[in-house]
Amino acid sequence: MFDWIHHTNLWVARSPVGRWFHLENSGHPCERKGSSFFTEIRAGVATFFAMAYIISVNATITSDSGGSCICPPESQADLCNSDNAYLLCVQEVNRDMVTATAAIAALATFFMGLLANLPVALAPGMGLNAYFAYTVVGYHGSGMIPYRVALTAVFVEGFVFLGLTLLGIRQWLARALPASIKLATGTGIGLYLTLIGLSYSAGIGLVTGGGETPLELAGCTSRIPDPTTGLLVCPNSAKMRSPTMWIGIFCGGVLTVFLMMYRVKGAIIFGILLVSIISWPRSTSLTYFPPTELGDSMFNFFKKVVTFHPITHTLAAQDWDISGHGGQFGLAFITFLYVDILDTTGTLYSMARFAGTIDERTQDFEGSALAYMIDAMSISIGSLFGTPPVTAFIESGAGISEGGKTGLTSCVTGLCFFVAIFFAPIFASIPPWATGCTLVIVGGLMCRAAADINWRYHGDAIPAFLTIAIMPFTYSIAYGLIAGILIFRATGNQGGSVIQAILADPVLSKEYKIRGITRDVTNFWETTNKAIEVNQGKAVTDICKETGVQHLIFSSLRGLTELTGGRLTNVAYFDSKAEIESYIRQSGVPATFVLAGFFMTNFLEALKKRRDVVTLEWPVDPDKAKVPVLDVNEDTDN
Repeated sequence: MFDWIHHTNLWVARSPVGRWFHLENSGHPCERKGSSFFTEIRAGVATFFAMAYIISVNATITSDSGGSCICPPESQADLCNSDNAYLLCVQEVNRDMVTATAAIAALATFFMGLLANLPVALAPGMGLNAYFAYTVVGYHGSGMIPYRVALTAVFVEGFVFLGLTLLGIRQWLARALPASIKLATGTGIGLYLTLIGLSYSAGIGLVTGGGETPLELAGCTSRIPDPTTGLLVCPNSAKMRSPTMWIGIFCGGVLTVFLMMYRVKGAIIFGILLVSIISWPRSTSLTYFPPTELGDSMFNFFKKVVTFHPITHTLAAQDWDISGHGGQFGLAFITFLYVDILDTTGTLYSMARFAGTIDERTQDFEGSALAYMIDAMSISIGSLFGTPPVTAFIESGAGISEGGKTGLTSCVTGLCFFVAIFFAPIFASIPPWATGCTLVIVGGLMCRAAADINWRYHGDAIPAFLTIAIMPFTYSIAYGLIAGILIFRATGNQGGSVIQAILADPVLSKEYKIRGITRDVTNFWETTNKAIEVNQGKAVTDICKETGVQHLIFSSLRGLTELTGGRLTNVAYFDSKAEIESYIRQSGVPATFVLAGFFMTNFLEALKKRRDVVTLEWPVDPDKAKVPVLDVNEDTDN
């Protein structure tokens, strides 16, 4: 069995599919280590199950706006809560949203994998959908602008997003984020996921909003309205007695972690499925279908198993006449735009780092431009289906933690969402307590990035900490990024000013020695990918050996990763040269290795004056450090 899986993985890797997705053993210069066909399939399914809740949750939230349904004037006193005809229309909008959510998630996620080759899934964003439904449109249409006009704002935002992507502004934003903020973003999103997983809306219900405190312990069998605030609260007598919470903790959490510790493949999927199956029978206290009118409606939909509900009320529902809503339309548009820019930038970067696809030299990831373009187009297409803005999902971390590294993971997730269009009654019935502990586990895995933050330097530590803290407590990735960036710009760049002040002070300058440091050794002008250069060097060596070349001369360098005992690991230019030299020596081809401090042609090119405001200084004392410079033509008589 395992031999068959191994051979199938190799066969797929060596096929055009494997080369397209850069699977390991595909021979592609940028193949992603650890990726294999069956691992990517398992990861794609894991991502789907971790975010399948969005089908029902987004449908519920968006339909609360009333959608395209019209509330008659005589029923507006109670927002049409007693108008049966209106409520039936809203129920149809809810069914439309189940289909629309699954459809746009399938389309966007599949093309994210196929074209951008990233293991990242997309769907209507949590948080953005709540802002869309409860602030912009309002409960049953009581907000700033009508549903149809709000969809127009989302449609326009998507194309503006695309323009920013084509101009390179979105990619520039990703590169402009300070390193400490990038690392903190992953940790902040991990805590954000954890809070979602612990809450009632999409988790196990272990915490809830408190009266005297913002959060408090929950796990109640039922919540009651607070007589003062009217908010649902958890009385002390009912805390920690919810059977669904305990089944989520032990079957979806403890068991999943236990299986992960023993390297059981598909551990996350197993936990979600087990809790879901336990929660489907109606005769138990764990049921997802209580004996209420809502429970009956959910169970009747669940019993259909296979069905297709066409989109009838929300398809292409835009209203282009915004003459009476100009100011509010602009406010909604700008809010959607800046939140989406920051959310998507932070999420895509964090998922790419979690998957190990970040280029440490450029601080970018493969396929970033296409990823941003696909996300932008998905926003506009999703609005045609009637959904709030589409964005990259942090639940993609569930699949990445299962080993997903390539776009094949996203393609599988997209196909699962396509199937969910026809099996919506099943997939929309995965209870939140089945996925809650999964979100907590993935959140914990993502917090590992915090170890790489320079906590000893306050200019990095404080902005990073605020980024981490504000994301979960404001339920917004964007607000966390804004806080971190503002504080970093105010405090993180003050090191130079401190040094200048010390040097200018006659007492301090004698008391302290100022030493120059760098975060890592890289050369900003080098654009060659290490893997490509190594493959080219090996290919040239193989050709020399096959054709009987008498002597090979190679410009080499020492491997700094080995020389520094792993302290400097990102000097790809040196390490690639050292790896090629080692390969040449092992091949047996007669060779001479030249290690020049600098090539004269490169040195002269670097010293050319570019602009009046720019100079290149050589920070080396020529009397103390002799740098060997090689002139190829002069020194080799060629």
